[in-house]
Amino acid sequence: MKRQSDIAIITGYHAHVYYGDAATRASAEHLRAGVEALGVETVLGRWHDAPIGPHPTGSFQIAFDAPVFAQLVPWLALNRDGLSILVHPNTDDPVADHSAHAIWLGPQLPIDLEMLRRFMAGIKPA
Repeated sequence: MKRQSDIAIITGYHAHVYYGDAATRASAEHLRAGVEALGVETVLGRWHDAPIGPHPTGSFQIAFDAPVFAQLVPWLALNRDGLSILVHPNTDDPVADHSAHAIWLGPQLPIDLEMLRRFMAGIKPA
């Protein structure tokens, strides 16, 4: 039986909001404006209109601390307008964070876990 983890290893959370074309980018812009209007403490990341890192399509990131989770994640679930959103804790294991610890709002997208493994091993991309 696997040992249970202590939630104290969570240093925060990320929500990756995915979009792939002009229509879904507009939905993502609307969602981002809604997050800003919520008034909860978040850090909104840059727009990436192409895949970056392990992420398969355009996206932006929302970084937030544990106390914000209970208000932000349900709001994202209700207001995602068809977008896929990956919510994950930040621990000392980014591969597990983006896979075993992942919470998907909407359809799950393929995350490049091998790229994360190479990054964690210090192997630079070709």
